[in-house]
Amino acid sequence: MPLPENTFALILAGGSGTRFWPLSRNDKPKQLLDLFGDGTLLEQTIARLEGLVPVENILILTNSLQVDEVRKVAPMLPAENVFAEPAKRDTAPAVALGIGLVAARNPDAVMMVLPADQLIKDTDAYHSVMNDALEVAEKSDGLVTIGIRPTWACPSYGYIERGDRASLPGVSTTHTPFEVKRFREKPNPELAEQFLKAGGFSWNAGMFVWSLSTVIKQLATHAPELATFVSELRSSKDIKATVEAQFPKLTPISIDYALMETAERVLNIESTFDWDDIGSWVSIAKYLPDAGNNNRTNKPISQIDSENNIVFNATSGSHIALLGVDDLIVVQTGDSILIANRHQADAIKKLSDLLPKNLL
Repeated sequence: MPLPENTFALILAGGSGTRFWPLSRNDKPKQLLDLFGDGTLLEQTIARLEGLVPVENILILTNSLQVDEVRKVAPMLPAENVFAEPAKRDTAPAVALGIGLVAARNPDAVMMVLPADQLIKDTDAYHSVMNDALEVAEKSDGLVTIGIRPTWACPSYGYIERGDRASLPGVSTTHTPFEVKRFREKPNPELAEQFLKAGGFSWNAGMFVWSLSTVIKQLATHAPELATFVSELRSSKDIKATVEAQFPKLTPISIDYALMETAERVLNIESTFDWDDIGSWVSIAKYLPDAGNNNRTNKPISQIDSENNIVFNATSGSHIALLGVDDLIVVQTGDSILIANRHQADAIKKLSDLLPKNLL
């Protein structure tokens, strides 16, 4: 295990608020919502790191629209640990920015890259997996990716195809690391079924662990533009000015395309913890109380002859009643109401092109 002072976490907390409109907005997307009364997903992500990463070594990347709200929900972090990207450039430049920020602080660091918007409840199992990943990353020349064991043939996730068990002399872990054979794009439903039946495939959850020395070496080989940016940050006497000047010039590209799919050695540890990326209102419904007839709701409702609806009321003085309706999503906020077919939940983000700007 790396020394605590050498262990860092980079939390990616940008993104838009379109999938969970009208509850989410551009300045308050999914990770900044308290969906289940347990704190925001970002707060939960930070809390899960207790015992893994010193709080002063947790960095958050967000954007200018959300930075104030992020600071509100993360007051435990030093102000300089919350950083707003000056432009939208996809995940590879964002991760490179995080690598540069860590490198400027500690050249011996081992770091985790974590999304801010995933629901994980089994903290003990999470710690077990991540501790093993940190050890593998510190003692090997591989980039470690955390995979999620598929529970169904989901066509909406990318997949990681595992190869042989990794040979790692001197490394002893509870969870077995495997060599990654290749990353697979989001498959069609038939191919996803084949992946599930074949075994040896994990969902790609966008969680990575690596030593600074290894990832910088791989960037130099496979993403020289990003490696140059990291080098500039490491030597900068004014990091904020360097970011403002150089970050908007970086090519928008995902970290999977820029690095993970081309790196010489990528290792996979499959998680044993629960995981949900809460991708739509249908995902949220699984965690809401059943009001009868499979109507899932966060607050009491009245209903007659209505089944399989999802109701989320974010107001304090209103009541929602259902009569003779099935398979709806009903979301009420102080200024908007969404009524949608639950089978079109993934298309809600398309409404953002039609909505008044003041409601985005």
